[in-house]
Amino acid sequence: MKEIKASEFKARCLQLMDEVAKTREPVIITKRGQPICQLTPYRPKPKTLFGASRETIVIKGDIISPIDVEWEAAE
Repeated sequence: MKEIKASEFKARCLQLMDEVAKTREPVIITKRGQPICQLTPYRPKPKTLFGASRETIVIKGDIISPIDVEWEAAE
């Protein structure tokens, strides 16, 4: 993640905003070497929660079909 001093951010604010919007990579703004805030790309809130995570969840295999291992159940 890119870090930038507050004084440099002040001079290049509009340019950094365009860069963050284009690359979708956040920028940490520091003051005296300590992180103060983070400039992140805008993400509109979904109108409904249905499908809100569709771009963040990855299915890695079949979770429905049975496995080949026998289970021992306590009787």
